[in-house]
Amino acid sequence: MAGNDVIVVGSGIFGLTAAIELCARGYDVRLLDAGPIPHPLAASTDISKVVRIEYGADETYARLAEEAREGWLLWNRELFPSPLYHETGATFLTREPMRAGGYEHENFRMLTARGHAPERLAANEIRQRFPAWNADVYIDGYFNPRAGFVESGKVVARLAEIAAEHGVAVRPNVEVIGIEKQGDGTAAVQTATGNTLTAELVVVTIGAWTPVLFPELAGVMRPIGQPVFHLQPANPERFSPPHFVVFGADSSRTGWYGFPAHPDSGVVKIANHGPGWPVDPAHGPRVVPEAHKVRLRAFLAETFPELASAPVVYSRCCLYCDTPDEHFWIDRHPDAAGLTIAAGDSGHAFKFAPILGRLIADAAEGLPSVAGGRFGWRSFVSGTSGQEASRAR
Repeated sequence: MAGNDVIVVGSGIFGLTAAIELCARGYDVRLLDAGPIPHPLAASTDISKVVRIEYGADETYARLAEEAREGWLLWNRELFPSPLYHETGATFLTREPMRAGGYEHENFRMLTARGHAPERLAANEIRQRFPAWNADVYIDGYFNPRAGFVESGKVVARLAEIAAEHGVAVRPNVEVIGIEKQGDGTAAVQTATGNTLTAELVVVTIGAWTPVLFPELAGVMRPIGQPVFHLQPANPERFSPPHFVVFGADSSRTGWYGFPAHPDSGVVKIANHGPGWPVDPAHGPRVVPEAHKVRLRAFLAETFPELASAPVVYSRCCLYCDTPDEHFWIDRHPDAAGLTIAAGDSGHAFKFAPILGRLIADAAEGLPSVAGGRFGWRSFVSGTSGQEASRAR
């Protein structure tokens, strides 16, 4: 099918990587976005995202995450003028001893089984190596040197440049208001200015806006807000590598995770990967509710006493597109083979950027998924629970 026309709608990390990969496969690609690129409201547009292999006992995600990490190292060497992936390592610490079945224990077991070298940390080692932590509370866990963070907004901006350099027709400020399935299996894209655009393949990568454009998916994709905070520590060196790195703080029970002092601003970003709250992506306010600010202060007082009174210099409502099982949704539409939807990030997709384009392009071309049916078009029984191991519920 090489040489056919493709329209990609949405220029976050899903859309950009898909556009670049489809272009590399010989397609003529148009990439549309409703706003500027990077879009300020996109989940991808942020100062940092975690790169981790840790998926508990889930070997499929662990394998994909290992491949993605190698991709970040390659992108550092070949795509970025200066490194945007910072391999600081990561600490995953717990308030109780690690036990079989728990997130941190299963991480440690899986990492070891797959040939990595996580370092077990007892309370005295936590106190010595990572002194900003309250080692009277966090008494067990491990350090994984093969983890870190990416400067995500800069990654998106660089990938947009690469897309244009490789021949993708990048079209910002083109608002898509409808996708119409055609009788021949293709899809037509309707814009706010009244234009109808057609292509052999249409790939929709609009994150939390997906159930807005496709109301039939509202039952399986929910836009969820999550709190993000930037704190200004009095002493940034105390919160910089190697003494402070990417972390999960008993995350499967608390949801709290974060980053060392940012290389540009010196802020410490802390966020929650938990239940969140429903948000209307088109009209809902993008503010963090006061209750989450109170929760943050309680967490800091218990976990990082030196940050307990640090000023919050910025807060953000980050939107997830949640599926009930928290797996991605990357598949052709069952009623239109020429229409592919790639969404369902559920808050853990950005780390996979180096392989996302391939996953999405394979789906658009009708090739088998490396994840089997896990990312496919699917239905859910009542009470389906999320399976992303680090997420608090």
